[in-house]
Amino acid sequence: MGIDETSNVPDEQCGLLSAVAGCLGGGGSDLAVTPTDGDVDGYPPEFGEVPEKRTVDTSSFGTVTENGVKVPLAPIDVVHYWYKRGEARIADARGERSYKASHVYGAVLSQAAPDRRSSADPVMDWPKDDRIVCYCGCPHHLSSIRASQLINEGYQNVYVIDEGFWEWHKRGYPMRGNDVSNKPKNWVVSGETDAALAGRNAWARHRPSEQVESTDITDDGSYELHLKFHEVGPDSTIEVETPSYTVEGKLKDLATGTVQG
Repeated sequence: MGIDETSNVPDEQCGLLSAVAGCLGGGGSDLAVTPTDGDVDGYPPEFGEVPEKRTVDTSSFGTVTENGVKVPLAPIDVVHYWYKRGEARIADARGERSYKASHVYGAVLSQAAPDRRSSADPVMDWPKDDRIVCYCGCPHHLSSIRASQLINEGYQNVYVIDEGFWEWHKRGYPMRGNDVSNKPKNWVVSGETDAALAGRNAWARHRPSEQVESTDITDDGSYELHLKFHEVGPDSTIEVETPSYTVEGKLKDLATGTVQG
């Protein structure tokens, strides 16, 4: 990664924006106009005040290795700068239920999953040289999985928000959704599997709502899943999957012991 050059949003993207009411976080007061739900294309809304152009050295970003790919971790301040200038398209790597509850204003749903053979993802229609920023809430595991998949598919300018969605939420940056004010409880599910699986993924799923979370298996075979699932309580059934086993149980039980196959 070298010195970053700012990019321009095509005029037709701004032309899609229309003045309608929406659910915003505290950072939405300087919006000039807001898009309808049908106009969501990864671009942010138009802002009345835009930051002055500055240089961002993307080579200084930290990275995380996912599926053998080095994924750049963009600081949230830089992402917000790109966002307000309309210089990045935003992709939410979480599940549909989480996305509908609250998401970055303008973001599309582009779920991380073990198998990315589906062509329904809107990102698949974006040019390969667009700047794309993925995010999730854990703070960057699902997003790094999705970003690594995009990089492997030939996308050339992909990042993830280092601090994750919930820092965006905390700062009151523009959001949309049917439950923007609510931050779900964080449940921690710890487990153990074969150390030979280090670097591979452990997954947790709530099948009824299709909410999902993932994390890397560490060198000693342990893993720790942080679940911020909407409308999921202690008696909800959660599925935990590693490459060597799948376990189902009530969330309250999974969160109080160590999951093993």
